[in-house]
Amino acid sequence: MRYAVLLCLWLLALPSFASSLPDFTELAEKQGPAVVNISTVARGGPAAPFAPNMDEDDPMFEFFHRFFPRPPGAPREFENKSLGSGFIISGDGYILTNAHVVEGAEEILVRLTDKRELKARLIGADKRTDVALIKIEAQKLPKVTLGDPGKLKVGEWVIAIGSPFGFENSVTAGIVSAKGRELPQENLVPFIQTDVAINPGNSGGPLFNMKGQVVGINSQIYSRSGGYMGLSFSIPIDVAMEVQAQLKNAGRVSRGRIGVIIQEVSKDLADSFGLPEAAGALVASVERGGPSERAGIQTGDIITRFDGRPVRSSADLPRIVTATRPGARVTVQVWRKGGSRDLTVTVAELADDTARAARQPAAAPDPAANRLGLVLREVPRDKRREFGISGGLQVEGSRDGSFRGELRAGDILLAVISKGSSTELKTVEQFNRLLVSLPRGANLTLLVRRGDTQTFVAIRIPGDK
Repeated sequence: MRYAVLLCLWLLALPSFASSLPDFTELAEKQGPAVVNISTVARGGPAAPFAPNMDEDDPMFEFFHRFFPRPPGAPREFENKSLGSGFIISGDGYILTNAHVVEGAEEILVRLTDKRELKARLIGADKRTDVALIKIEAQKLPKVTLGDPGKLKVGEWVIAIGSPFGFENSVTAGIVSAKGRELPQENLVPFIQTDVAINPGNSGGPLFNMKGQVVGINSQIYSRSGGYMGLSFSIPIDVAMEVQAQLKNAGRVSRGRIGVIIQEVSKDLADSFGLPEAAGALVASVERGGPSERAGIQTGDIITRFDGRPVRSSADLPRIVTATRPGARVTVQVWRKGGSRDLTVTVAELADDTARAARQPAAAPDPAANRLGLVLREVPRDKRREFGISGGLQVEGSRDGSFRGELRAGDILLAVISKGSSTELKTVEQFNRLLVSLPRGANLTLLVRRGDTQTFVAIRIPGDK
C-alpha cells in the first residue's frame, strides 16, 4: 500500500517536473531566421583533403578537410571550401562571424533560411579576438537582439544555433559552465564556457540566453577528437560589438598599450607586498621609455584599478587597457610600499606582435649551494652591461638537481621583496646572509630576470637550516 501511494505521488509530480524544464521552441522559431550559413572559397589552395568516395559538397567533407588532410604530394589543387555560421545584426545586411571562418577567402557566400544565397564582402576581421564583420546587399532582414553577457549566471540555460558539418539551423542547448575563461594565447577575450554541443561549422554562430538575446559568438571547442567533448567557448557579445564598431568605421581595430609585463598576484606574493588580498596585476617589468615608465609606474607595483575600473586579476588588465583609446590619459591606481597611489598614464597604441629571441647567459657552475640548495654566482660586469642591470645573481644549478618554486637554471636573481620593500642583490654572500636570517617556513619573493623578461617568484624557506 505504501509503495502504491509513493508511486501515485511520483506520477502526480511528473507534470510539475516537466513544466520546470526549459522550452526552446519559441526561441528557436523566432531567432532562427537571423542565423545564416557561411561558405567560403579559396582557389588554388592546398591539395584536396583525404575524403575517399565523398563529394566536396557533402556536409561531412568539411570534417575530413579540417581534421584529415590529404597526404603530402597529392597531385591536384582545388577550390578550398569551408563552412561556418554567422548572424545578422542589422536589417541592411551586416553579419557577425569568426575571423577564422573567412580567413583567406576569395569568395564568401551567405545562405539565408529562406534559401537565398548572396555574395558577401569582408568589411574587416580581427584575429586577436577572432571576430569578423561581413556585409550582404539586402534590406529588411531579420536581425538578432543583443543581450548583456555580464548578467549571465553560471548554470543558466543557453542555446546555440548554427550549421555543424553543414546541417543548417541546428539548435543545441546547455548551460553556462564558467565565465571569464582565459585560454592560452587568448588573453584579450574573457570567454564564456558552456556545455552546449558545438562542432565544426558552428563557428561564428550565436549563443542565446533564454530571453532570445545573443550573449556570445561560438568560437572554440576543447577536443581530442575534433568533435564536441562538453567544453565550448564563446566570445562575449559586448567584446565582439566593440570590435565590429571599429571594423565598420575603420576596417581595423586600434588598441591601447601601456608598456608593462605583468603576472598574477598569488597569496604568497600578496603577503610579501603587504597587500590585504591576492588581487591586481603585479608589474614584473616596465618598458624603457614607454607609457608606464613616463607615468612613474615601477617594477613591483601592483595595479589595482585602471581608468576607474577594478583590476581583480592580471587577466583583467590587458582587456581593459586594449579597450582604451590610444592617446587617452587615464588614472592608474597602484599599490606600492604598503599603500595606494594614483598615477596618470597616456595610453599608446598596440602594434602587431613581434617575435623576440630569448637570450640565455652561459657560465661555469659554482659548487657551493646555499640554504635553498641553489648554486649561484655573481653576474660578470660585461653581462651586467649587456642586460642593463647593476647587479644580480645567476642560478647555475641546484644541490639535488631540482629547483624550488618556479626557478630554473639561467635565471638571474635581481632583488628580494620583503614586507613591501625591495633589496637589490649584489653578491652571493649578501643573499646567503639574508637567507640565514629568515625563519623556517618564511615566504621569500624574488625579482627574477629570465631571457628578456622579468617575473616575481615566491619561495618558501625550507623547514631545516
